[in-house]
Amino acid sequence: MNAISFVWNYVKKYKYRYVAGILTLFMVDVANIFIPKLTGTITDGLTARTIDWAGVRECLLGIFLLGLTLAIGRFLWRFFLFGSARKIERDLRNDMFGHLETLDVEYFNAHKTGDIMTRFTSDLNAVRLAIGPAVICVFDAVVMTVMIIFQMVVYVDLKLTLLAMVPMLIICLGYLHFGNLLENLYAERQGAISSLTDFVQESFSGVRVIKAFVRERAELKAFLKENKNTMDKSLRIAKLQAFLMPLLDVIIGLSSLATLLYGGYLTLLGDITLGRFVAFNQYINMLVWPMLACSEAFIMFTQGAASIRRIQEVLNAKTEITDAEDTIDVDEIRGEIDFSHLTFKHLGQKEEVLKDIHLHVPAGTTLAVIGRTGNGKSTLVNLLLRLYKTDPGMILIDGNDIGKLPLKQLRENIAYVPQDNFLFSDTLKSNIAFGVKSQDINAVIKAAEAACIHDNIINFPEGYDTVVGERGVTLSGGQKQRSSIARALMKDSPILILDDSLSAVDTDTEEHILHNLKENRRGKTTIIIAHRISTVQNADIIMVLDKGEAVEVGSHEELLAKKGIYSAMYEKQQLEAAIGAQEVNA
Repeated sequence: MNAISFVWNYVKKYKYRYVAGILTLFMVDVANIFIPKLTGTITDGLTARTIDWAGVRECLLGIFLLGLTLAIGRFLWRFFLFGSARKIERDLRNDMFGHLETLDVEYFNAHKTGDIMTRFTSDLNAVRLAIGPAVICVFDAVVMTVMIIFQMVVYVDLKLTLLAMVPMLIICLGYLHFGNLLENLYAERQGAISSLTDFVQESFSGVRVIKAFVRERAELKAFLKENKNTMDKSLRIAKLQAFLMPLLDVIIGLSSLATLLYGGYLTLLGDITLGRFVAFNQYINMLVWPMLACSEAFIMFTQGAASIRRIQEVLNAKTEITDAEDTIDVDEIRGEIDFSHLTFKHLGQKEEVLKDIHLHVPAGTTLAVIGRTGNGKSTLVNLLLRLYKTDPGMILIDGNDIGKLPLKQLRENIAYVPQDNFLFSDTLKSNIAFGVKSQDINAVIKAAEAACIHDNIINFPEGYDTVVGERGVTLSGGQKQRSSIARALMKDSPILILDDSLSAVDTDTEEHILHNLKENRRGKTTIIIAHRISTVQNADIIMVLDKGEAVEVGSHEELLAKKGIYSAMYEKQQLEAAIGAQEVNA
């Protein structure tokens, strides 16, 4: 779909407002045309002494009424046209946000946050200018030009009018020559702004790391480089505009001088009257606006076209994870899980992250997944949530392929505590109740108590109404983890996933949380990903992943008896704990 068709799909929703705005604008242009004519009538009448005070008064009253019409009309066309452009900008932003929510995780892995944010801000602003002020400029310029030229030909002189039209032809040819160049320059500048925005967003998100490693100077140098790149791209546009705009002024100035000299010559010869010469000069001055308006509109259209392409890239992105045509309707999800020859590799990677995983997890079972970093533990649960796509039959829930379960129903029945423990910049109460419709404070407190975070929260000045910073930055690592666990527990789903969610809490708190989980999760399936043996040793099933393969499966005692990877990890952690205890006692 080209840019015009794409924009028209949004413009047609407000076509009546656009029509009302354009008609009002036309009325304003018509009113504008008659002011020089009335001025010329007064001048000729006073010069030839053919008009009395009553006639002058009538002309002045006409000019006043025309001015009043202009004032009302200009308000109305701004209301209709600018208002419609703002509404279209809102609709585009809504559609972009809604579409981005449907896209796969792989899309966000490949596209930076700063680039997406730039499309939501400066690109949408450029589109708004193209469908609002630019449309007004073009219509106004065309209508005004046609009517002014008509008046100049009929009321003044044809030869003088033809002379005045020469610069318009030169300007039109210039637009055709520089159009594609400007559009490409705008696209490059928007890309540079995206890169700069992403750099700033990432730097401030990681400001604690930057300060801890004393990298302020290095980050500043990197920022200066990004900023200079953005400046250079902007300066290329500014240089071209700095050449074009003065050139436009020169052309307009020479045209005005030529018409002034030739018009004065015709007036001296008596071919036109003094009043008509005065009116002609007013018409010439009125022609300056359409030429400048076309220049502004040309710039806004080229910038808008570049931005529309970038917005279309977002809206044209497709997701592979959707509800299947043969979706199965199920009354409830109990939590029985089967991994059948599960194999997976990320988009663009050659090596498989998971290799031939085969495991049956009965409903109500606690499954623990343990292994070294980078062995596919998080990928396993992300596949269960259908954040990535698997082949049919590789993951079954209650005997049904997850690809055939309604996506909304699947995710509503899984509570998830992610590895990064993301919290929104909102109150703790809202964060904990994020996954449910009601923010019942008693339910929030119950979930917080189960996650061993309640005592911390009530000690905050605002309690559960305490607003945490961006990504929960005002909380400690352990507090963020426990708040995330509380959020998942409040959802009370048949399947709970804890992705390395106890790594930032001490062993005593971990023991309390695990005890609460055992009590609260009776009859429900729980999947715990961890690195510490103490976290998983009481699980019903423990799966050890190594290089993406399930090398060991069994209970804690069974795996110790095998004297394999799990046993080695256990002995190592026991030794580390013993050494730590000796150091404390010493």
